[in-house]
Amino acid sequence: MNDMPMTPKGVKLMLAGVGVMLVGFVLLAGGQSSDPQVFSYDIFDFRRLVAAPLVIVSGIILIVVSIMGKIKEK
Repeated sequence: MNDMPMTPKGVKLMLAGVGVMLVGFVLLAGGQSSDPQVFSYDIFDFRRLVAAPLVIVSGIILIVVSIMGKIKEK
């Protein structure tokens, strides 16, 4: 009987969730202007406002599923 709370498959799924979150944070980066006196509209890009937060939330969901869910081992 395996009494470990996290199975090896769950640990791999949790690490995948962390990787997905890191990709989301990379998508979130950028948009700065070289001159601080000039406003840059790049901060309102679809990638930063929609795509990156969705990727980060999906990584959080993966981590929660890996911790809380019952993952069957073969």
